[in-house]
Amino acid sequence: MPKTKSAKKSLRKSRKRRIENLKIKEKIKKIKKEIKKLVQENRAEEAKKLLPLFYKALDKAAKRGTIKEGKANREKSKIAKLLSKLSQKEV
Repeated sequence: MPKTKSAKKSLRKSRKRRIENLKIKEKIKKIKKEIKKLVQENRAEEAKKLLPLFYKALDKAAKRGTIKEGKANREKSKIAKLLSKLSQKEV
């Protein structure tokens, strides 16, 4: 346990930040899971509607430093690739 006043404050800050970061990551995972589920069910239009929400969540997380920018770009690319593959199957 921290002894000094500044160490105690630092612990409080890091706990708060951890909780906030976990919320953001859970939101990203939830949207990603929903998109993948829609892709499995061949509902491309509904999945495409969720895409901007997913991008926004990733960009915001990267901006805040919750996740790194490269990871955000990689995740966006993966989902876009998945959706384009589904769109090509339909045509």
